[in-house]
Amino acid sequence: MMALHVGLSLDEPLAGIVAFSGALIPPPGLVEGLPAKTPVAILHGDLDNVVDPNLSREAVETLTGLGYDVSYHRATRTAHGISEDMLDFALSFILAQSI
Repeated sequence: MMALHVGLSLDEPLAGIVAFSGALIPPPGLVEGLPAKTPVAILHGDLDNVVDPNLSREAVETLTGLGYDVSYHRATRTAHGISEDMLDFALSFILAQSI
């Protein structure tokens, strides 16, 4: 949640934001349209009983609707944590941003 909130509030774009098991708490100015459109990866376990996985899906929909490039991975049979397939997805996203 913090990665999304802080990363999306900056005036200059980052190489990318990787957000695990979070929700979007929109920073001021997000809906109005900030100039920075940082690419975003959102990852969430489908069995998370701490943070509802649907909150990540809603974040994807919101950010996509605002023109952000969003990559989304919902890990199967994963609770509130980071699985190996989530790490692989995040690494692929990071490497793609450095090209």
